[in-house]
Amino acid sequence: MSPKSAAPTVRYLDSDDAVTKFLAGIRGTPLLALDTEGASFHRFIDRIYLLQLSTRDVHAIIDPLSIASPGGLGALLEDPEVEIVFHDADYDLRLLHQDYGWQVRRIFDTRVASQLLGIKAFGLAALLEQHFGVKLDKKHQRADWSMRPLPQGMLDYAAQDTMHLLQLRDLLKDQLERKERWSWAHEEFERLEGTRWSPEEPGQAFLRVKGARDLTRRELAVMREVTQWRDAAAHALDRSTFRVVANDVLLEISHLAPTTVDELGKIKGMPRGILDRAGKEVLDAIARGMAVSDADLPRFPKSTRWDKDPEFDDKVGRLKAVRDAAAARLELDPGVLGSRERLEAVARRVPRALDELADIPGLRQWQIAEMGAGFVKALSGFKPRGDVPKGEAPKAPAGEPSPYLDT
Repeated sequence: MSPKSAAPTVRYLDSDDAVTKFLAGIRGTPLLALDTEGASFHRFIDRIYLLQLSTRDVHAIIDPLSIASPGGLGALLEDPEVEIVFHDADYDLRLLHQDYGWQVRRIFDTRVASQLLGIKAFGLAALLEQHFGVKLDKKHQRADWSMRPLPQGMLDYAAQDTMHLLQLRDLLKDQLERKERWSWAHEEFERLEGTRWSPEEPGQAFLRVKGARDLTRRELAVMREVTQWRDAAAHALDRSTFRVVANDVLLEISHLAPTTVDELGKIKGMPRGILDRAGKEVLDAIARGMAVSDADLPRFPKSTRWDKDPEFDDKVGRLKAVRDAAAARLELDPGVLGSRERLEAVARRVPRALDELADIPGLRQWQIAEMGAGFVKALSGFKPRGDVPKGEAPKAPAGEPSPYLDT
């Protein structure tokens, strides 16, 4: 299968009237490919700066900065009779929910489908080149989609993200059905319907910085203050936080706690412009962190604690052997077939029957079908411990991210 040789026409829609007419023209379509472009690499507040759409017959790019909320598009996305095709839907779904409140009802994700088929190179560029001979120009991967006007090269690049997506969906669905894995994909796609934008808890960003766990509590107090200063400055500038001061610089500031502008300027990576304009503000933030009383020093939230189980590693190892054997049989990445987190959850439960596996949060029915009997057998020599964490047992969060995002 290959795309049509002649380059298809792509409509650029930047007025309410044009968008309304286009959406009216595709009303009733059973399939719609969709992609969004954000600008988190450049802007502090990420939002949708471009919407790309394709049906079997027409292609369009909507400029959301120049129009009102396109309610007609929301109606299409929330219509259970319309299948919406994405590649790597998770962040698109979160942005659509954040910006417009839309909750897409019927999803096909070509990235998830590819991974369920055991395809190793599952990025969109790799898939389009492999199946259609289409080569995407990577120079726009980190482009600033918030800029206006957008040059034609960027618009052409953006259009490619949906132009061949329905053909790719057809090909992948056919392979899923032939391998009898369509039910797997359907289960994953249904879970994606619950994806929502989760607002960040105010003042907690510093705890998620890589390396923050290596700080002392006093250093962590400084880290909290300088991170809050940096994020406020980035918000005022509408600039990505790392473009104001990088996280590794904040960690070094927190560790050294400089007290003068000269000392601050000696830290590798400290931007000269920030030093000149806001050096005193940074020093004030450091001083606030150093002034926090010992009793009020921040700490990381305690993770779920389980009763000590001397057999736990043995259990997980046996489950891993079952998973890895199944992965080899199915020609799947082991992480796609079952993450270590899921194996640990099974090890804690020590199920005696398949129906007990269904109660484990996050474990899919298709995973139980492929590995459940092996799991039960692997743990048959262990006694159930009835372990629960201190406090309430963990529940799967609503709209949990797809396990395929980081495998």
